[in-house]
Amino acid sequence: MVKITRDFQVFVKPAGGRCNLACDYCYYVERSAAGPDGPARMPEELLTAYIVQHLAAATGPEIRFSWHGGEPTLLGLDYFRRIVELQRRHCPSGVSIRNGLQTNGTLLDDPWARFLAAEGFAVGVSLDGPAEMHDRFRRTRHGRSSFDRALQGYRRLRQQGVPADVLCVVNAHNVRQPLAVYRFFKEIGAPYVSFLPLVERQSDGSVGERSVPPAAWGDFLCAVFDEWVREDIGRIKIQIIEEATRTAFGQEHSLCIFRPVCGDIPVVEHNGDFYSCDHFVDEAHRLGNIRDMTLAELLDSPAQRAFGQAKQATLPRICRECPVLEMCHGECPKNRFVPSPDGDFPLNYLCAGYRQFFTHCRPFVNAVAVQWRQSLAPDPSPAKPGRNAPCPCGSGRKYKHCCGR
Repeated sequence: MVKITRDFQVFVKPAGGRCNLACDYCYYVERSAAGPDGPARMPEELLTAYIVQHLAAATGPEIRFSWHGGEPTLLGLDYFRRIVELQRRHCPSGVSIRNGLQTNGTLLDDPWARFLAAEGFAVGVSLDGPAEMHDRFRRTRHGRSSFDRALQGYRRLRQQGVPADVLCVVNAHNVRQPLAVYRFFKEIGAPYVSFLPLVERQSDGSVGERSVPPAAWGDFLCAVFDEWVREDIGRIKIQIIEEATRTAFGQEHSLCIFRPVCGDIPVVEHNGDFYSCDHFVDEAHRLGNIRDMTLAELLDSPAQRAFGQAKQATLPRICRECPVLEMCHGECPKNRFVPSPDGDFPLNYLCAGYRQFFTHCRPFVNAVAVQWRQSLAPDPSPAKPGRNAPCPCGSGRKYKHCCGR
């Protein structure tokens, strides 16, 4: 079987778009072949084929699986016990498997939490902030609050020692209260938080009213960053700050939206259909089915490679000349629909917000880069700040309490 020459991550949807919630901004449920109520369940023979193909295509000593939805926990705990059994049966020697699960958290009881802990799952839980903000757009199919059950599920994970990250959708409502959102996540002890900006396009090409305004998105990120620098370095990780800081070490972005080229995080639906990306689940981007072609063949197909390369090929000139290009690379192609000033390829809708944030945090990133280079030098640089000196990142804190940690 073909092995591909690059890292990949598959968002596999064993339950399709089925979900027990009816979030107003959900972009996936109507795209899935199953829809919100369909009897979607990847059958065992197809599940086995997917696991075998994934293991065969991957390279390296650690192989990651990412289980998404809809809501994958609707399949029940026994289904995921079977997943783990199949993985163990087909895992090559010398290889370890790491599973990730993205969930709304509302169905996680104690048996779920114990299983996820025992099997080493990393879990992402969707929470949009305190109750009023979370329930604004994340309600049950009957219009009831989902906050208490989601938070309870999250806390069960933490009690069992499961690595549980928070995914927060930033929308036109909660974007106005960045510190209330951020401090809530600190209060519940979240070790890692990802902020996902909501951008909804209407059929006429306009942007929906729930969408986050670009300037407000920049203000939100800057406010969170400023408090994080003052109080939380080494205590909590913010995904977008982690991504910005990777440039200090010359590392490739781990988040696909900030890479120069994308296309290495496709979707496999419950029926085996392969799509180029989670945000492009449509007939134009359905490249085949793992029943007919192997996962490796689909990942390495000319169509999938062209999809990924198009991100770089259609980068507008204003982006190519941007001083924070290395931090952003034009973000996700799905958000590139604003006419550029010079009539070039479309500009990202969130450009102003990202540019504001990456410019704001750049002094910190540059200071981290300087310290890192100094740490690699044979002799410590005499210019390295003393423990009680002001930190060169500009936070206003002493070096020992900031980047010197």
